[in-house]
Amino acid sequence: MGHALFFHLTRSSAEDLVRLNVTRALGLGWRVVIRGTNRAGLERLDERLWLHPEDSFLPHAMAGGAQDADQPVLLTDSAAIPNAAQALLTLDGAEVTAEEVAMLERTWIVFDGGDPAAMETARAQWRALTAAGAEAEYWSEASGRWQMQTAKRNS
Repeated sequence: MGHALFFHLTRSSAEDLVRLNVTRALGLGWRVVIRGTNRAGLERLDERLWLHPEDSFLPHAMAGGAQDADQPVLLTDSAAIPNAAQALLTLDGAEVTAEEVAMLERTWIVFDGGDPAAMETARAQWRALTAAGAEAEYWSEASGRWQMQTAKRNS
């Protein structure tokens, strides 16, 4: 059973965290779905992942193509997981269910600490997921490096 990791951005960009976590997931042999709430934001991320940094490559595609099932990393604004991913990374308050958390190896919920609406959405997601039995961790980079601040475990 997987668990949800909530990442409270205060110093890093979402793109930096996406790159870090997705690179680690690929190193473990996992496929990843990156779920956002608006297509334009995902298209910007898609472009950034292709172009920056210039000396690295993160294989990925936007959902909606004929090869979705074959993609190691798929960016989407839908609830589907067409590439049989083992990990899900959500941005911009994209919905995630306790059932998804349970069936995946890892779920990352990334939110902007400077946006009060994003903070409230993340809090609501924490309450809903943990009430449904999902294990969760809250990570913050306020100290200058990522540190787990709290965890909800089922024991």
